[in-house]
This record gives sequence, C-alpha cells and structure tokens, in this order.
Amino acid sequence: MSYERKIINDPVFGFINIPKGLLYDLVCHPLLQRLTRIRQLGLSSVVYPGAQHTRFQHSLGAFYLMTEAIQHLTAKGNFIFDSEAEAVKAAILMHDIGHGPFSHVLEDTIVRGVSHEDISLLLMERINREMNGQLTLAIQIFKDEYPKRFLHQLVSGQLDMDRLDYLRRDSFYTGVTEGNIGSARIIKMLDVKDDHLVVEEKGIYSIENFLMARRLMYWQVYLHKASVAYERMLIAALLRAKELAAKGEDLFASPALRFFLYNDVDRTRFYDDPACLENFIRLDDNDIWTALKVWSDHPDKVLSTLSTGMVDRRLFKVEISTEPATEERKQELTAQIAAALDVTPAEAAWFVSVPRIEKNMYNPADDSIDILYKDGTTKNIADASDMLNIQLLSKKVKKYYLCYLRLHR
Repeated sequence: MSYERKIINDPVFGFINIPKGLLYDLVCHPLLQRLTRIRQLGLSSVVYPGAQHTRFQHSLGAFYLMTEAIQHLTAKGNFIFDSEAEAVKAAILMHDIGHGPFSHVLEDTIVRGVSHEDISLLLMERINREMNGQLTLAIQIFKDEYPKRFLHQLVSGQLDMDRLDYLRRDSFYTGVTEGNIGSARIIKMLDVKDDHLVVEEKGIYSIENFLMARRLMYWQVYLHKASVAYERMLIAALLRAKELAAKGEDLFASPALRFFLYNDVDRTRFYDDPACLENFIRLDDNDIWTALKVWSDHPDKVLSTLSTGMVDRRLFKVEISTEPATEERKQELTAQIAAALDVTPAEAAWFVSVPRIEKNMYNPADDSIDILYKDGTTKNIADASDMLNIQLLSKKVKKYYLCYLRLHR
C-alpha cells in the first residue's frame, strides 16, 4: 500500500492530506476543479468583501473534517472498513459538485425543477463510469442506500461535515466571528448508537453553540437583506434576458449561458437532453459576470439598468416586515419607477420584488440531534438542553421582503 499523498495548506484548518489514489484523482478531476470558479457564498461579498472563497475550498474543508470524524469514531470502537472510510470521504468531496454559479439563483431561473443535489448525483454517476465503478459505494452512501446509515448522516444530516465546514469557513471569510463553531470539539464528541450519530453528553454546550451560530449566520450572512436584494436583481436580469431571447433578440452570452437563455429547460428536458448537462458543467460565475458587464450597455432599459446595478453595486432598497407588502404599495412603487425611468408599468414591475423567506434552524423531524448519556440512554437535544432557545430554534421564522429600485442616488 502506497502512503504517498498531497498536502494542501488551508487557511481554516491548516494542512490537509489528500492520499494518492481515488481521492487525489477526484480532487484533480475537471468537475471538481470547476468549483474553483464558483464562489461558496454567491453574492454575499456585496456585504462582506472578504467572502471570496470557493466551493472547492469548502469541499476540501468538509473532506478534512470527514477524515477527522472517521478517525474519532473508529477510535471509539465503531468498526468502519477502509473501503467505507474512502467512500464516505469521496461522497463529501463530491457533495457540492452539482452547484452552478450562484446556485439557488439558477435553480429558479435558467433551469427549472432540477436541484443541485439532482445534478450532483448525475455528475457522480458520470465520474463513476469514467472510474470503472470505483465510486459505487460513495454514491450508495450519498443516496442513503447503504446499510450503515450513520455514514450518510456524516455527509447529509443535522451535524454533517458540510455544515461544520461551511459555518466555520464562512465565519472566517466574512469576519462574522459569532458563527465560529467548535467543529473540532463537536467531532470529538460524536459517537454511534443503534446506527445513528449521537453526541456525548459533555458535548451538549458545543451543540447549543452550533445551533445558535447557525441561526446567526443565516440571518446575518446568508439571508442578509442586501444579499437578498442583490440576488433578486440577478434573478430579474436573467429572467429579462430569457424573455428577450424568446422574442428573438440577439444577446451576448457565452455558449453555455446562451444555451440556457435560448432554450426552455425544465426537469424532463434536463434528464432527456444530454446537451443540458454538458452546457451546465461549462457554466461558472465568470459566464454570468461577463454577460452582465456587456448587458449594461444593452438598449433594453430593463436589462441594462439591472445589469449596471449588479456590476456597479447599485442595490435595490429593501424593507423587511412580518406582513406581505400591500398591492397598493407595490403599484405606487411601480408607478414611481415607470415615471422616473420613462418605461411602461409592465417594464417597471421588473424592479419590484417581494420574496418571502421562512427558516427554522432545527427541525427534529429532519434528523434529530441526540445526546448520549453515560448510562447509554439518549435524549433529543430539544429535551436535553436547558436552553429555552432550542425550542425557539424549532419555530419557523417568516420574513417578508420588499425589494425595489432606488430612485435617488
């Protein structure tokens, strides 16, 4: 057995060892390297300029934490074959491989009804064919079809390595220190009981801190009102471009982006037409930004105003409320924008957006976090914690956003 390996220096975790063989081949694969051109936090750098890290860096970090988790679980007497350890590390390396640029934006605009998880699975199966079935076990774990269910929880669950890395990494790069969770301590506290991941009793405070940090990161970073507004502008720009494309307007776009602008791609088409996946894997953040820069000079006032706003950081104004905006308020704003830009009310409607966001930070129905006591009994964190906040975290928070074009500089 060869002990050759590659070492990568990561600013969050230090040196990450990638063993030569299957895992190193995956890290070097063009589909994983594509993630170096896709930012982890999409448009969050509009608020936090340091948030320039990529999905590739995140995948490496999650891989590092998975290596640590397997080591600690094995040391506690949980039997994990070398083949299973390699497979679960491969699964976490590839878990985000299906993300497109500004992932959730594209899921609502140029591709409909296909999630990044669906695309990740298609790409895993594609690499598996190239690698003569070496990833079959990794795919079974990813799909939760492998008998040792706790391995899937490490890839996708309440305490998976994906979350443990992105909270720590996003906190590091945004400078939002409250999100900095004790990932090392949480991993040391993990164990397995009845094929389910559990946390030792002395890790309870680390879990409380993790859940609170997650809540804070969601509302302060991922769903920050300026990021939401910026995202709505991008969605509007892409949908307007698609509308113009459908009318036969010739728009500048890279070949991959052009494919999605000039074709209507829903779930059925995505799975039936191989050209969809081929073009999707050629897309990254650069395609979108280059198009927006060129569209800033487009004669269509809607497309050029939205694109210029994206490129020059002229954000929509945002109001947040517990109630949806009234129809009168939306019409009043639309009328003001139409007059200011000298466009029709229908065109002005592109500059008013009313997203609604619901989020709870802990849903025991998804996959409960269980605390393991010394006597071997387990208790759900919501019952085990003496913090009232855990109960509050299970409540759905609903916020209504009203985003609209600023009319004065």
